[in-house]
Amino acid sequence: MSDPLAAPPAPPVPLAALLARRELGLRLLAGPEEVALHWVHTSEMADPYPYLLGGELLMTAGVQLTDPARYVERVVEAGAAALGFGVTPVYDTVPAELVAACARHGLPLIEVPPETPFTAVARALWRLMAEARLRELRRVTEAQQSLATAAARPAPVPAVLGALASRLGGRAVLFAADGTESAAAGRETGPEAARALAELAGVVGPRPGGPASASGEGGGLKLAAYALGGGDGLALGVATERRDPGDHTVAGVAVVLLSLLTAPHRATAVSVRDGALTRLLLGAPAAEAAASLSPGPWTVVHARGGDGTPFAAAALAAELGTDLVDAGPTVRLLLPPGAAATARPGWTLGASAPAAPDGLPAADAQAARALRRAEATRASLVRHRSDGGLAGLVDPAEAAAHARELLAPLSGPQAETLRTWLSLHGSWDRTAAALGVHRNTVRQRIARCAVLLGRDLDDADARMELWFALR
Repeated sequence: MSDPLAAPPAPPVPLAALLARRELGLRLLAGPEEVALHWVHTSEMADPYPYLLGGELLMTAGVQLTDPARYVERVVEAGAAALGFGVTPVYDTVPAELVAACARHGLPLIEVPPETPFTAVARALWRLMAEARLRELRRVTEAQQSLATAAARPAPVPAVLGALASRLGGRAVLFAADGTESAAAGRETGPEAARALAELAGVVGPRPGGPASASGEGGGLKLAAYALGGGDGLALGVATERRDPGDHTVAGVAVVLLSLLTAPHRATAVSVRDGALTRLLLGAPAAEAAASLSPGPWTVVHARGGDGTPFAAAALAAELGTDLVDAGPTVRLLLPPGAAATARPGWTLGASAPAAPDGLPAADAQAARALRRAEATRASLVRHRSDGGLAGLVDPAEAAAHARELLAPLSGPQAETLRTWLSLHGSWDRTAAALGVHRNTVRQRIARCAVLLGRDLDDADARMELWFALR
């Protein structure tokens, strides 16, 4: 079953783009046209608040519109992006009170003419979103090809920086660990932006376990910094006039390439480890090969996920600060001392306990079990724990964070209703008595919880997970 709360597979569309479709005949009566539309929803409820997710264009003909001011307050409170009002069959014109309320709250109000059905508006919006998504994918694909071509040139690092700066329409800088510029390409920035970008680059990379990326603003420009893999403090800084969808993906490809291209700076450590692996492959005893590695401690990480590109495993390795990665359906990584296993967007990770070289086989099994627990609990990262029992399966902080994320769509009353209902084994009558409400109210609330959570509450596994999260 699809998740009703999942974001649509396309970027949002500006309201102005929808208004520009002349065949629809839409007219903006109040509010700005710069808002972003994520989807369309039609409702004739007197209070549509419980059925809105936020970011939608709400369409209505005002069948139950009795208090325009209150209606607009509820729509704004729910986070709707705009309101579309059809002037037929209930009203001949948009009520003046509704126009005034929307203007007062800054909610865009669109007049939908009688000859334009709501489905035509919805179809036009989804078509615009599909076109935007196609443009974004084409742009990212072309950027990936351009960066890969640049990486094959005689001077690859400056070439990759130049291709990145050209694709993003700004400036790309490679910072050394001490914060100085190792190489740069693209349009010059003012001193304020250059200083802010260098400071931002200092936030990522140098500290083990620090953030892999950071963003900000300075000198009127949008700034972003990304740590390169290897743990030696190199960072990529990007300054652009605006931040478009797909920019982060394009920069991520450049990070992977630059991490690989700057690997010679770590040749000594890499050659020692590669030598140990070579001797192991040639038949040397494991203990002898392990003796060539540093005493550690080393951490084994198993991972699944990524964006499906050939760069995904290498990008994860670069973000976690290691060169030792085995790409496959399950990505396996060996983290050296000083590199920390931290959650990464789009990945599910299982990490072993720190181990000496001769304990790596056991650590590999620990990481595999931790990954299975992470997938079972839908956690982004699970670390191996040796204290046993159910309490040792998930770190308390990770469990609390998972519960907050899982239950975030629910309001306080909704969560309490769900907790009571689960504690009473799904009994509508006993739950209604415990809460002092009608049994139909309980049914409506539980149905709403199922929609908000995207869970089948008849499923025992879903009930069990929600019960532990609520506790």
